[in-house]
Amino acid sequence: MWVRLACRRHLDDLKKYGTRRSPGLWFDNKAAQAAIDFFPAFLVFYEGEFVDKPFVLQPWQQFIVGSIFGWKNGDFRRFRTAYLEIAKGNGKSPMAAGVGLYGLVADNEKGAEIYAAATMREQAGILFRDAKAYVESSPSLQKKLHVGVANIDYKANNSFFRPISSEHRGLDGKRPHFALIDEIHEHPNATVIEKIRAGTKGRRQALIFEITNAGYDRHSICFQHHEYTEKILKGLIENDSWFGYMSGLDVCDKCAAEGKTIPQDGCPDCDDWTDEKVWPKANPNLGVSIQKSYIREQVDEAMNMPPKQNIVKRLNFCIWTESVTRWIPFDVWNACAFPVDPAALKGRTCYGGLDLSSNTDLTAWVKVFPPEEGNILYEVLCHFFLPTDNMMQRVKRDKVPYDVWARQGFITLTPGNLIDYKFIIEQIKKDMTDYQIAELAFDRWGSQKITTDLQDLGFEVEGKRTLIQFGQGFASMSAPTKEVEKMVMGKELAHGGDPVLSWMISNVAIKVDPAENKKPDKEKSTERIDGAVALIMAVGRAMLRGGQKKSKYEGQGILTFGQGGQDGRREA
Repeated sequence: MWVRLACRRHLDDLKKYGTRRSPGLWFDNKAAQAAIDFFPAFLVFYEGEFVDKPFVLQPWQQFIVGSIFGWKNGDFRRFRTAYLEIAKGNGKSPMAAGVGLYGLVADNEKGAEIYAAATMREQAGILFRDAKAYVESSPSLQKKLHVGVANIDYKANNSFFRPISSEHRGLDGKRPHFALIDEIHEHPNATVIEKIRAGTKGRRQALIFEITNAGYDRHSICFQHHEYTEKILKGLIENDSWFGYMSGLDVCDKCAAEGKTIPQDGCPDCDDWTDEKVWPKANPNLGVSIQKSYIREQVDEAMNMPPKQNIVKRLNFCIWTESVTRWIPFDVWNACAFPVDPAALKGRTCYGGLDLSSNTDLTAWVKVFPPEEGNILYEVLCHFFLPTDNMMQRVKRDKVPYDVWARQGFITLTPGNLIDYKFIIEQIKKDMTDYQIAELAFDRWGSQKITTDLQDLGFEVEGKRTLIQFGQGFASMSAPTKEVEKMVMGKELAHGGDPVLSWMISNVAIKVDPAENKKPDKEKSTERIDGAVALIMAVGRAMLRGGQKKSKYEGQGILTFGQGGQDGRREA
């Protein structure tokens, strides 16, 4: 699936941008071909059955190399990061070493610093040894380059290629032109990648080239880049400077609709890792650098030694083995991007969900409008709030375009480095003028101050506007979570394509208890889900109260919902 998405992105961009337009994106066929031709012209294999044979890139490798060096933004390369997730033994490291040597001798960058980077010096040395062996096997490169123990020197251009690691502050002070980062799934944190990225700020067309197998930790930097790449390929997030290519086995449509993110053992329609017919999906170099007989040995051993199965699935088939259940598939959610006109909703009754963030994160205010006569759609309006001062830091850290969404009006920036709740109160106050807010549901965590402000606006238990403390456990969250699913599956929800809400929906992992109750799992959800939680709370109140008899639990004070395991408990 991911390979097809990468190819579709390339073809769509060719139709959209085509040849040279200045300024802007365009594809330089000559530059792409020059990089592809560099491999067989200058590099020969130095071991195994291909020893002394020229390095002819396979079609999938030509696509990667051609894309990275062919796509331009004005006069410089488009892509500054490339994330490649491919099964073990398919020639990732040799290709990366060749890319590094191309950057050293053929990229016209004076003073180029090329690094093979890793957390440990030994790991960084693996990729560097490939590059070193290529030079030592190439008379043409030997004329240009001087090879040392841990350095390849290109004196004519004042450039070099070296291995570096995070040991002993080895990443500090570097200004990489190319950085080749191996086995991201083994990185315990983001230190290597972030320090390398910081060092590229002064380079016109630096390239961070990441290669990896699948991992298991869904809170790792590797999985963050895996998920980010998937969202770019699916079109959920736009980033013209990020290239992604991921091979792997596919989940069937039915399991994907149920939120499964990896092929399910025993499912007749998911790709079966023991079936030879699907092996090329994860192993594009099958029959070239890795043989079917080797994979069959690994599979047979894993079948007879269950503890080995997860290792084989990860390394040989790019299956992230830690189980997680995603909520709503992106294509299903996107099918509900029906337009929502705020002006047309004026005067209508709605139910609000407010998910307050910590002081420095996104806060979500979501309104749900139940359908009126002649309409089946529940319509959704969103407002998101984020502190201005730390926004760009968050853009770089999270790799999420908060700044773009703010310019487009989907996020309201509050001054300073902490959320200013006055902006939230002012928006709710405005919405009270435009719409009939019947109820406002919120998570009571961190809500004491804003609760007082909401009561000052006129929210109360008895009256037109009810204030609800909405619990976050299964008792209160399961029914509305399932209701949102039904609405989306039945195309009864209109969200207007709000990109912030769509991104948050795509982040939601679902927790299911033995009784099959569901709720968002904040621990397993790797990115922000505030908007999804606010939507669920709003739908929860709309489905309970929208056009129905008032709840018997109404009384004095603030009505609570789902606290302490009992829905409807009152607080004085």
